[in-house]
Amino acid sequence: MKIFIIVGMPASGKNLARAYAESKRIPYFATGDLVRAEVEKRGLDPTSENTGRVSTELRGRDGMGVTRLALAGALQTGENAVFLEGMRSWPEIELIRQEAKGVLVAYIAPRETRLQRVAARGRSDDSPARFDERDRREIQYGAAVPIALADEYILNTGTMGEAAAALDRILEKYLQD
Repeated sequence: MKIFIIVGMPASGKNLARAYAESKRIPYFATGDLVRAEVEKRGLDPTSENTGRVSTELRGRDGMGVTRLALAGALQTGENAVFLEGMRSWPEIELIRQEAKGVLVAYIAPRETRLQRVAARGRSDDSPARFDERDRREIQYGAAVPIALADEYILNTGTMGEAAAALDRILEKYLQD
């Protein structure tokens, strides 16, 4: 099994990997989905504050609680290729690589581009007013390290088609092994 670990700052384009995986029928597990489901389960409003608080709680003392949940789901599929998204620290990457071959793919985009995307998507858990706060929280989680040490990069400043083609090339490269 190869696990393609998708990392990147908020609004860098990670959802393009989700769309790609769905189009190819590749299982996709995102820690953010688990966090949003827990916010809903608790009956909380899906605000940036509530989502951030629940995310921190689910990560647990070692920061890997929600990753363990996503990884367990991925491993249960038995598929040759699976996507995992939402890892924020190097120990999470190491945890995944203990269980399967992990290929770390980082989506990157300029700050201003990401801010424009946040404003355009209008998600209740993600606001332009809280953009810098969210970036700082992601960096505190350790998100910069997996991005810096990625096996592959997708500079997401072009079209969705260009980003999909870049991911296609990456999968082709690693699934031939």
